[in-house]
Amino acid sequence: MTNISGTPSVAKLQKTLGLWHIIIIGLAYIQPMTLFDTFGLVAEESHFHVPTSYIFALVAILLTSLSYGHMIRRYPSSGSAYTYAQKSIHPNVGFMVGWSSWLDYLLSPMVNIILAVIYLEALFPDVNHWVWVIILTAFMTGVNLKGARFVANFNSLIVVIQLVVIAVFTYLVYSKLQAGFNADGPISAEQRYQLWSLEPFWNELTSVGALVTGATLLCFSFTGFDSLSSLAEETKDTEKTLPKAIFLTALIAGVIFIVSTYFMQIYFPNDPKTYFADVAATQPDILMLVGGSLFQSYVLAFAIVTVMASGISAHAGVSRLMFAMGRDGVINKKIFGHISPKSLTPSYNILIVGVVALTAGFMNLDTVISLISFGALTAFTFVNLSVISRYALRDGRTKNTKDILNFVVVPLLGFISVFALWLEIEETSLKYGLWWAMFGILYLGYKTKGFKQPAPQHNEFDDSH
Repeated sequence: MTNISGTPSVAKLQKTLGLWHIIIIGLAYIQPMTLFDTFGLVAEESHFHVPTSYIFALVAILLTSLSYGHMIRRYPSSGSAYTYAQKSIHPNVGFMVGWSSWLDYLLSPMVNIILAVIYLEALFPDVNHWVWVIILTAFMTGVNLKGARFVANFNSLIVVIQLVVIAVFTYLVYSKLQAGFNADGPISAEQRYQLWSLEPFWNELTSVGALVTGATLLCFSFTGFDSLSSLAEETKDTEKTLPKAIFLTALIAGVIFIVSTYFMQIYFPNDPKTYFADVAATQPDILMLVGGSLFQSYVLAFAIVTVMASGISAHAGVSRLMFAMGRDGVINKKIFGHISPKSLTPSYNILIVGVVALTAGFMNLDTVISLISFGALTAFTFVNLSVISRYALRDGRTKNTKDILNFVVVPLLGFISVFALWLEIEETSLKYGLWWAMFGILYLGYKTKGFKQPAPQHNEFDDSH
């Protein structure tokens, strides 16, 4: 590329995305049909109150989405939580947030590969799983090399069909319940869950700790909303469009999850192990029990496409985070900070993420979801703290009630709600997440010459105003 004077110019990300492009990418990343996969695990952890766990998770997510909106207006960068903490708290804190978020984003494409392989093995049990891993990873990588606008257009129809599938499924469940039947047979007046009651949300068996534990798992279901901030440098009118898109994406997904799982919880009222062969991968069994084998086959075939759409969006998000960290020089600038002059994408990062996604062939779903929860909660925590640090403490935006509400009260409530999720995080997630953080601290010590200087950062934003 050359500029008007004929001298070479540096390739940059291009602003091609509007509000609905962003929402579509977000919903594709979140993948609404993931509620079929997580239902068994969350039903077990929440003591059969899945919709309430979704409500707990949604409250934390919506409060945090407002904090993302504030930080995007100040720092419209692809670095997301990494950049916000770096600029608002300290460069070293920013690096550690980025390092932890990297764990979340880098593993998200892998989850979708694992899910797609589960569905394909249900349809083609004789094919070696490595065949599917390689084909799916190559496809996901190839679509991302085409650019963010192509990703959005590719995902649009897939998201619409997902919503139709969920609507049809929910109607089938409702019809069975209306006729007086659940998965155990006829519904008697003595049974715990009745149609149009509050029991699936709260009853004598409810434990707040169990609900929060379920909510920590469901953070995985919402991780697409925060990754949208990594598209800041490719969004038209970023400061207005992206905050609105992030909030709407989380809200739309949350409403879908809560309504659908309300009926599912009534239909599957008891221990999920009595209904599903594998509580960590319940979609095939749920589809069979509700819609029969033909419905299961059609939806599973389409589910392969939906998880790939989610994987493609996740792939786009992590490659942008890696680009922001590479541009800063905290990781290799020539590789990670590279933008292809032809496709205007961080092409090296897209290829690297594709190589990492191949390790899905060795991983199981439980472990990967646990690791993602650690990275997601770290990002959510520090985005809320970044708002308080940047606006309230550094900028002194506490002179009137509106500012105190926006820059102290709401982010503090967001922090408290996320902290509650931390208290119930799975031991596996915490253990491996802390190991990952330790490696990050060692690398940061090397990069900062024994912490004698701050981590390097890109000087795109002026902190003086």
